[in-house]
Formats: sequence, structure tokens, C-alpha cells
Amino acid sequence: MNKSFRFLSLLSILIVTFLFYNGIHKNEIDPQTSTHETYKIKALKLPNNLNLAGERVPLEIPDVKERMERELLVNTYWQSNGLLLIKRANKYFPILEPLLKKYGLPDDFKFLALAESAFIDETSNVGAAGMWHFMKATGKEYGLEINSNVDERYDIEKSTKVAAEYLKKSQKRFNSWTLAAAAYNAGNYGVSKRLDEQEVTNYYDAKLPDETERYVLRIIALKEVISNPKKYGFVFENEDLYTLAKTKTIKVDTAISNITHFAKKFGMNYKEFKILNPWLRENKLNNKSRKVYEIKIPVN
Repeated sequence: MNKSFRFLSLLSILIVTFLFYNGIHKNEIDPQTSTHETYKIKALKLPNNLNLAGERVPLEIPDVKERMERELLVNTYWQSNGLLLIKRANKYFPILEPLLKKYGLPDDFKFLALAESAFIDETSNVGAAGMWHFMKATGKEYGLEINSNVDERYDIEKSTKVAAEYLKKSQKRFNSWTLAAAAYNAGNYGVSKRLDEQEVTNYYDAKLPDETERYVLRIIALKEVISNPKKYGFVFENEDLYTLAKTKTIKVDTAISNITHFAKKFGMNYKEFKILNPWLRENKLNNKSRKVYEIKIPVN
């Protein structure tokens, strides 16, 4: 490499470096290209009518207002998660709403189920499972069949019935749906103990575990955002939302030796069958007791 070529190469590098850093500096000070022109983080105005099952959030209490605002901000500006929850809500709310009405639970508790599981088939790190995130012991206590073969925590109707029983029992104990929701997270005993120790009877007056203090307000924030998505900047078309295939129910009172083969009789593969019947945990149904199970299959 001769000297003149090395000089031109060095000169070119210096020119490019100067232009690059000058461009960065220009973008930093040029109002036409600054970030605030294209992306705005807006403070949110809290609606005065925020409530859970008709029980008002007392925003005049500074601590409550700050904590409520935190949950609303998180669920508004964590946009990807918020949009996914809106999409999934459209898929499962039509199933949940009539079940809540059937079992005497306020409609707002569909947002509790969403807060619990995000409507995805995953077990929590402490072993809670299903849409309502029941622990094994609680599910069995309320009559759900839970074993390696069948886990009715994943049966939407049966688990919703149990959730309604638990929450109505808590509401009767505390005379408050808000405290019932808190007890769903911290347990009836845990909430009762805190209320007694602090000599208070209201969720918003109590000092509860951090997770429980966020839990109820997160449910209310989800209710507000998902009920008013465009108000909070979520833009979508109806075809963007998730839906479930129409199904019908068949009853089975015998064992199924191979679910893959059983599913094919109804025009499904194994995966499609398990999406509709997640409570069946293996590729078979033992059913030694000849129990009657209801299995969902596509209408067509």
C-alpha cells in the first residue's frame, strides 16, 4: 500500500467520523428529529368512577391514588402485553361471562381470572394452574379431580364454579367484594389476620402484603383499560382479536386408550384436541370409575 493511498484512506475515515458524530449531535438538538416529536409518554387522568363490582376506589386517599395510577400506567404503557390481553379477553370473556352470571359472581371477576393467568396454559412457579390459578390442595378441597391423568383446574366451567364458591364465601365473610378479591390472592386467614391486627375493615385502609396491595388495583386497571382500549391508545380491528372455534359437547363414560386416535374420529389432531380439552393431561383417559366426562369437539 503506497503512502498516497494510505493518506487518502485516513482522510476518508476522518471525514466519515466527523459527519457521523456531527449527525448525531445535530439529531440531538434538532427539534424536527427529536424523540418527543414522535413518541409521547402522557400522564394519565384517573377516572373518578373506578370500582370493583360497584365498590368505589377512594382516590381521595393519596396512597391509593398513587398505587392505582401505578397499575394503570403499567397496563397502559406495557403496550405489547396490554394488546395481547385485549386479544385474549375477546377469546375467553364470551365463555366466562355467562358462567359468572350462572354461578352468581359479579361480571368484574372475569378481570381477576385475566390477572391471574393472562389466559395462557401455564403453571405458576408455586404450582397454581388453570385459568383461575388454583393450587392443588384448594382445587381438591372444592371437589375438582386433580391427578396426572385429569386436572379439572383446566376445565373452564368446573374451575369457574369453584372460583365462584370461594369468592362468594369470602365476600360473605368480609362483606366486601374488594376484600374477597384480596383474599383470593392472600387467603382468607391472611387477610383476616391483617385486618384484626390493624383494627380496620376496609381493603383500602389495610396494610397488606405488597403483592396483594397491587393485586386488586391491577384487576381494576385491567378492567378500565380493556373496557376502554381506544381511550388508552390501543388501536385494532375486530379481525385482529382472538376467537375460539365453535364447539359442541359429547359425553364419554369409558376409558380412551389413545387420544390421538380418538381425536382423528372427529377430524382433529392431538394438538387441536388438547387446546379444546386442556384438562386431559395425557394421551389417554384412564376412567376406571366410569365417570361421565364432557369433551369438546368442533361443531363442523
